[in-house]
Amino acid sequence: MKKILAIVIIVGGSALYLFSRASTSTAAPSSVSAAPVGATNTQTTPSAGAAAPPPAAGSAPTGQYKDGTYTGSVANAYWGPVQVQAVVQHGAITRVRFLSYPNSHSTSTYINQQVMPVLSQEAIAAQSANVNYISGATFTSQAFEQSLAAAISKAHG
Repeated sequence: MKKILAIVIIVGGSALYLFSRASTSTAAPSSVSAAPVGATNTQTTPSAGAAAPPPAAGSAPTGQYKDGTYTGSVANAYWGPVQVQAVVQHGAITRVRFLSYPNSHSTSTYINQQVMPVLSQEAIAAQSANVNYISGATFTSQAFEQSLAAAISKAHG
């Protein structure tokens, strides 16, 4: 009985946390195209990251980056490579896409389908590669940060 009560408390608390976090999020939702289950981890599957609306026409670039599309280096996420691409418009990161991600196992595919939109949204909100790592996807989070940092460094110089 104590175990069941503990499980109910943990699951309920986790659900409340996730719902409260989702309701306070101001980032735009994004979609991620699904990779076939069992696909090799070297497959590059473009996915849509979160896109922020561009500033009004006629406005001058005011952000910290040069406009363009920048591809980061390939980073090892233990279960496969991660590579991202950042789109900068009017000096700000407006979109982050995964060009490749671990997807050689159904579990990897499932986990990454859940975390890729979150990581993209956090990077856009932070305007940097400094994102919170996601529990259960630590290797993907670290590789995302490394690849995005490489892309952003190209946008600086």
